[in-house]
Amino acid sequence: MDRTAEFAIMAGIVISTGFFAMIFGIVYLYKRERMAMIERGMDPRRYKPQSAPFQTLRWGLLFIGAGVGLFLAYVLGHTVFSKIGDMDDGGNVAIYFALIAIFGGSGLFLSYRMEKKESDKNDGKVD
Repeated sequence: MDRTAEFAIMAGIVISTGFFAMIFGIVYLYKRERMAMIERGMDPRRYKPQSAPFQTLRWGLLFIGAGVGLFLAYVLGHTVFSKIGDMDDGGNVAIYFALIAIFGGSGLFLSYRMEKKESDKNDGKVD
């Protein structure tokens, strides 16, 4: 048997075992959480997980910012900076990382400003 076939067999075993362990862990932790709620006198059927709207907003703005940065890097790399270096040899790779970081960070900053404005409004303060 060659090494590729051995690797494929081993990968199948590891992936199957990992998948089983993940499902088992999720079910085990779910049952454990329910038992802890019963021990504390809570009714697990009435428990609803609380939504986190600001966390969703934060992730959404981060991904929008990263997407805009990636798109802008692509456009700049194939128009403005195409004369400086060829994109195929990795001449403008740094612009991709820089613009993803800049726009992703600005998305997180925008999320922070929106959360701060909302918390100030709930506290009765005026910005």
